[in-house]
Amino acid sequence: MVLSLVSICAKEVVSDHSSSPCWLRWVPRELYRALLEAAFSSCRPLAVGELVQRWPERTLRVGGRRKQGQTPPNRLCIQALLLAVVRGLSDHRCALQFLDLCGLQGDEGGMGDPMGGWSLTVALCTMVVQAKAGAQRAQKREGERERKRFSALQRERDVKRERGQRKLGLEIVDSKERNHKEGTGSSVVIGEEELIKGVRRRMEMERKREGALTDEGSSSNDSEEKDGVSDVSLHVRADLFVNARSWERVRVALNTHGPLKLQCRYLRVEEISVSSIKTLLDLLPRQGLLGVDVRYSSLGVAGLAELLPLLSTFPTLNSLRLHYCNLDFHRDHHGQEEALRDLSQGLTHLQHLQRLSLTALRLPGQLRVLLSSLSQPLEILELPYLSLSPADLAYLSCSHHANTLQQLDLSENRLDETTLPSVRRLLFQASSSLQHLSLSGCGLTDGLLGLLLPSLGGCRSLKSLALALNPLSTAGLLDLVRTAARMSSLRQLLYPNPLEDYQPGLPELPSSAQLLDWPLDETTEINATSTQLNRVLLHSGRSDLFLTCDLLNYDKDLLD
Repeated sequence: MVLSLVSICAKEVVSDHSSSPCWLRWVPRELYRALLEAAFSSCRPLAVGELVQRWPERTLRVGGRRKQGQTPPNRLCIQALLLAVVRGLSDHRCALQFLDLCGLQGDEGGMGDPMGGWSLTVALCTMVVQAKAGAQRAQKREGERERKRFSALQRERDVKRERGQRKLGLEIVDSKERNHKEGTGSSVVIGEEELIKGVRRRMEMERKREGALTDEGSSSNDSEEKDGVSDVSLHVRADLFVNARSWERVRVALNTHGPLKLQCRYLRVEEISVSSIKTLLDLLPRQGLLGVDVRYSSLGVAGLAELLPLLSTFPTLNSLRLHYCNLDFHRDHHGQEEALRDLSQGLTHLQHLQRLSLTALRLPGQLRVLLSSLSQPLEILELPYLSLSPADLAYLSCSHHANTLQQLDLSENRLDETTLPSVRRLLFQASSSLQHLSLSGCGLTDGLLGLLLPSLGGCRSLKSLALALNPLSTAGLLDLVRTAARMSSLRQLLYPNPLEDYQPGLPELPSSAQLLDWPLDETTEINATSTQLNRVLLHSGRSDLFLTCDLLNYDKDLLD
């Protein structure tokens, strides 16, 4: 990556924190973004804090999709950013009103000590609570100053009133003496009594007015203490990761009415009950939630059917992911048929759903019931470990989703001669739209792959293809790479280790689990297969196609 002159200068400026008081007051607002990026990339948390605390614009976006090779921000820099956001609420130089942290989290324990999704969520919730506490302290100090000012004004009015009464008394005495000399005492008595009544009436009216103002002020203070600090100064949008350990803290933060308002783009929950998930969804703002990801939670068919009506109240929801949620379906189990109908009915209300991911839900033969309920065609469909039946694949190849699919994952679903025609028909239907395809662990042999290669070659928009953990020989891999080289749109191919590279003793048709656990033969050259396959690419003139057998580090999203 080539750095611009502005980026190089910004790195030099933020490198010395001792000089920041000299340049920070004079830097134009147009350079704040470059300086903040330099502070993140150089891991300068103090510079991050000072820049964010006096951020000159109304919007700040940190995070988003990272480029290939770009590491996420350091944990210390993120913590400095969050602390500066709270301090900036009371700093008149800070104009920040919307903070977008979506995509900021990294993988826990990754390179550069990034902050993971769970840690970031906990830190954000702590920030929301601290901001409210700080606003309440500031409000209390302001209220104390107001009471002192009101007491000073009241004392001043009392002093003026006392001086006025003393002056009026002296005038009455002087008038009485003059009238006595002139012989008009009765009229003086009447005038004196009227004056006294008038003074008392004015004093009573002033006391009533002051009492009304005091009561009004006390009632307004009581309502503020009851409702808390309700004026939102800053909206913070992020992806939230909630599990059983952080659920209570997230619930409190979402239920807090203070200067910071927490919004959610993608909600990921793990090992949480249906009732707890419903509580979180009730607290989230209805606008802005794009996706819900539920993992390792024993929802069951009935639990998911209970959640779907609540999910339908989010108008922008376009992604639903369910991973290992124990949606095991048994026809002989009482109430399962009715629960499945409720589930199908609930899916009909998700009008804007574009992505549906179902992992290991064990619903064989029920794909038609689920997908036919969706009125809008899906763009992303992930069905790994779903034990798809021939009827499921036959329905999918003829469904209204086939023509619009951009991403399809059928990993770990066993394919054979009976299901291969449906898969070929599906690839033909999606040939113009499909960009990412995963058929890893599907039991594809050389013969099955040979039947499938013409359909794969017809996918004109395919960018990435994953075929890991399939029992292919070196000859089958060579045929695969030759076909991939003719696909002009393909940029990434995840291929399996050939059977010849494994130690002896592997079954004739090994499963994906056996291929994953079986050791490779140490006597063979490590890069022999890779060199042979890349030689095929070189002869084909395809230097832009990346070949890899690294299943753990394969990431199709780097192409986007």
